[in-house]
Order: sequence, then C-alpha cells, then structure tokens
Amino acid sequence: MTARTLLLLPGDGIGPEAMAEVRKIIAYMNAERGAGFETDEGLVGGSAYDAHGAAISEGDMKKALAADAVLFGAVGGPKWDAVPYEVRPEAGLLRLRKDLKLFANLRPAICYPALASASSLKPELVEGLDILIVRELTGGVYFGEPKEIIDLGNGQKRGIDTQVYDTYEIERIAGVAFELARTRQNRVCSMEKRNVMKSGVLWNQVVTETHKRSYSDVQLEHMLADAGGMQLVRAPKQFDVIVTDNLFGDMLSDVAAMLTGSLGMLPSASLGAPDAKGQRKALYEPVHGSAPDIAGKGIANPIAMIASFAMCLRYSFNMVADADNLEKAIAEVLDSGIRTGDIMAEGCRKVGTAEMGDAILAAFRKLSA
Repeated sequence: MTARTLLLLPGDGIGPEAMAEVRKIIAYMNAERGAGFETDEGLVGGSAYDAHGAAISEGDMKKALAADAVLFGAVGGPKWDAVPYEVRPEAGLLRLRKDLKLFANLRPAICYPALASASSLKPELVEGLDILIVRELTGGVYFGEPKEIIDLGNGQKRGIDTQVYDTYEIERIAGVAFELARTRQNRVCSMEKRNVMKSGVLWNQVVTETHKRSYSDVQLEHMLADAGGMQLVRAPKQFDVIVTDNLFGDMLSDVAAMLTGSLGMLPSASLGAPDAKGQRKALYEPVHGSAPDIAGKGIANPIAMIASFAMCLRYSFNMVADADNLEKAIAEVLDSGIRTGDIMAEGCRKVGTAEMGDAILAAFRKLSA
C-alpha cells in the first residue's frame, strides 16, 4: 500500500490537546485497520516563533509541501501580542495557505440534533442544520496590494487594504461550490456586495457565467453579503452551499458556526487545485482558535479537530466510509449525553478532552467493525 503522509501542526493553546485525540484515532487505524498513515510533526504559530523567530520554519514548510495533507491545530495567544506583524502567529497559517495554494476553504455548519438546544437560536430553526460555506482563500482583501499604513503628517495616518479578484480566481471557487452542491441538495447561493464594490460586480458576473456554461443543473441564487448574514440568523436552513470571497467568507462562516451551539464543534478544510494525478494539497483545521484561557486544563472540546480529520479522510484520501463512520461516532457520543463543558446541558455527563476523545474512538471502533 502506498503510504498516506500527514504533517501534524498542533500549534498553540488547546491545539496540542485536541491533536492528541486525533493521534489516538490514527494509531488505531494504522494498528487495526492497516491504514498506512505516516505522520510527521512540526511547529507553527507562537510555538514556532519561540523556537525559530518565525511563525513557521522553512523546514516545516518543506514538510507541508511534501505531505499528502496537513492537520493544523490552532495558533496565537496573548503571549505573542507584541511580536512584529510579519511574524505574528497567524502569519504561519497565512503562509501555509499561500505556499500550498489552498484557494478553497470548506466550512460546514452542522447542528447535531442532540445540540439544537445549545444554539443561540430557537431549536426549530437549527435542528438538522447542514450548511457548507465555500470561501475563496488566497485572494481578496487579505492578500491584495497595496497593503500598508501611510503617514500623512500632522498626526494623521491612512490604512490601506486592497480588494482584488481576477476572473480565474472566481471561476475556480465557483466551480468547487457547484461541484460540491451536486453531492448535496444541488443549491448554491453566491454572496458579495455588488451594490457598492466593483469586485462584487465582477464576482456576480463570473459566477453567473460559470453557472450558465458548466453547471446549469445546479440551482443558483445571488444575495448581498449583508443580507446573507441577516438570513443566516433568521432562517439558516434555507441555505445549502454558500460561495463567497475571502473577507465575507471569514465573517459569514463565523456567524454560521455559532448557529450550531459552539465553535468547538466545527471543522474546516482548505484545498488546492488538483494536480495531474488528481491529488490536491490540503490543510484541515478546527474553527475554534487557540482558546488560551483554557489551554492545559484538559477541558477543551476535541470534536472540531476530530471532525477535521474526518474531512481529511473524505477529501484527501477518499476514505469515505471511514469519514462517515467517524462523523457518526461523534453524533452517537453526543446522543449518549457525553459533553465537554462548552456544550454541557442538564442531565448530561461532563467529561474532559481525553475522555471525549476516548468515547468517540470507542464508537468509531464499533462502527468500523
């Protein structure tokens, strides 16, 4: 069997604790399922800055470029608030996205029935929620030039960020959204701000043309991004796949995340274009961030990290049955009333990070038998 290579970048805060639970699953799959995963590990974020003076070292970037997939924990924390902007912990993630050419960010917002009451919305609005936000990841205002602060004199400064999109960037992210919609409910909603932004006008035009040319079987709707944010908290189940740019995708996916009850529940995938063999560079990470206030306490919710590994099985290794079983295992554990503190409810049993990971692994073993 060809080896499946994984680079683990646990990062900062609760990242290492959550990653430890994924290691258990990988070890089980190798020992008892012959999965053939080969893992390496590196530093990213604040831990990399402490060791190398950079948010990710050149050596670890080479490992990331060589791996079939990267599993990423979380970066950042107050310890590194004063480091130079260019080497801040988040710069490591941005470089990984850029150098691996990961242009498509997939962020599911799934509300497990057992957690419907934990959402800030009424249970009937979110129970059974299953949205996929497809965010363009390597263009837009986060990467556009010029990006600078200019001293105007007289105590005045000007901050500049530039929103830039080319046709091909919009075409390829739209294509990902349409292809994924075909595996779901066959509906895409494209969101931009064409009423006030020229990049939004182009985005709307290119998505429409791409749809007409290659994906007319998929239902397409356009919505202004601010209206989309409102609709996400008004009637979220109206959406299937949402495709949008880097800035709006960042904000809208966080809004969608909170519909599910906890950021600790949500995974994400960042994918590149397929190569000649059909393989994509890919990075998988939980949405929740480093949560430094609870780091080291053994109470973090590892579900988003485990669900990110499930996405890795699905999209990088085509291990669809294993991905399905791992996601089912998460649902079964939640249905049984086992909870970490962030999703605790009356009548449930509160557990820590390791115990939650063990429960999910035990359920996964049974489903995989």
